[in-house]
Amino acid sequence: MAISIVMPALELAQETGKLIAWRKAEGDLVAKGEPLLEVETDKAVVEIEAPADGILAGIKARAGSVIPVGEIIAWIVAPGEAPPA
Repeated sequence: MAISIVMPALELAQETGKLIAWRKAEGDLVAKGEPLLEVETDKAVVEIEAPADGILAGIKARAGSVIPVGEIIAWIVAPGEAPPA
């Protein structure tokens, strides 16, 4: 079952976050707890960990993008599984 990666709310009144960098590329294997991406808020740059084991797929956001909190930016899927449309 695909697991969505969403732009997290890292501050109380945060509405957007800036994607600084992906630590993994699309198609890479990821392990739960492994650094996946970096997000910049008004106050800090925070490393976001993978929420599950699987393959990073369906990346929808590029480094430098400002993304609304809660928006899906990628998926973690099982081998052979496609990300949802």
